Order: sequence, then structure tokens, then C-alpha cells
Amino acid sequence: MKEKRFSRYSRYCVVILTVAIWALLAWSHFHRGVPSHHFLAQKEMPAISNWWGGVLLPLLTWLLLHRVQKKAFHRGSSYSLLRVGYGFAGALLFGISISVLFTLGMPDLAGNLMIALFVFAFFFPIYRSECLLGFVLGMTFTFGAVLPTLIGALLGLVGLVLHAYIRPTVLYVVSKLAFLLRLRKYKPKP
Repeated sequence: MKEKRFSRYSRYCVVILTVAIWALLAWSHFHRGVPSHHFLAQKEMPAISNWWGGVLLPLLTWLLLHRVQKKAFHRGSSYSLLRVGYGFAGALLFGISISVLFTLGMPDLAGNLMIALFVFAFFFPIYRSECLLGFVLGMTFTFGAVLPTLIGALLGLVGLVLHAYIRPTVLYVVSKLAFLLRLRKYKPKP
């Protein structure tokens, strides 16, 4: 895919998501009112209205798709659009799973799934732009756009630390231990 075509599709996505979020907000407004969500589902914590999602989601979509475009079409980049699609789809499914579990009254299972994400982050780069976008879109219908954005940014930061810093350290230590064990095994006997 050419960069110009990707840019055009990105604009279409931003327009479609803008119309979709405002349609959802209008529908909510005329039915039961636009909901607000408390941090960590605690009534003592401040509530954030879903109205903010009408501004945040289009801006976030534009920003993240712009970052994906810059990475994918930079000369000498190995950042393929297929990898972007896999990351987006995986994060979208993960966000939908969390939303469905929470809606069905299984917040403990949803919490366990979030903890399992840290193990997943050790092996896969969940901190990328397409992953954040998929995660936020997957959770927007249930939680609005603001809380998933904050949670996704925090998970992305933790994922970056796990994948880019802790993982190489662990792999280095394991490789050195394996090397030492091989040396010990093949040590000549006097």
C-alpha cells in the first residue's frame, strides 16, 4: 500500500469514528443520558463523562494513525502494515473481551485477563500505537474513550518497560547461564 492511500484511509477512519462516537453520544443523551465512569469503579473517585470521548477519540485516532504512517513508510523501516494489522486486531479483541466480561458482571475475570497481559507484554510489543488504538476502540462502547485511553497508556508504558528493558536483561542472563552450563558440562577431566 502506498503512503498516499494509507493517508486517505486514515482520514476516512477518523471521519467514520467521529461520526460513530457522536452518534453513540447522541443516542445515549436521548435515552438514559450520557454516562460517567469513576476511576477504578470507585464512587469516591472522580467521574469522567463520556462526552469527552467525542473530542478525544477523533484526536487519538488521528494521532495514532499518523504515528503508524510515519513508522510504516519511513525509508529503511521494517515496520510492516501486516504487523500493524495483527497488533490492532489483537488489541481490539482484547479490549472487547475486557468490556464483555465487565458487562456480564465478571470484573474479577476481566482483572485476571489484564494481569495476563503483562505476561503477553514480555513477548510481544503491546506499547505500539496500533495496539493502543485497538484497545481504546474495543472498550469505548462500554467505558467511554477517556478511561481506556488512560488505562491503555499506562499498560503501554508498563509493556514498554517489560519488552524493551526487562526482557533483554532476562534473555541476556539466561543465555549467559546456558553458556556457563555448557562450559561446565564439557569441561575436560584431568
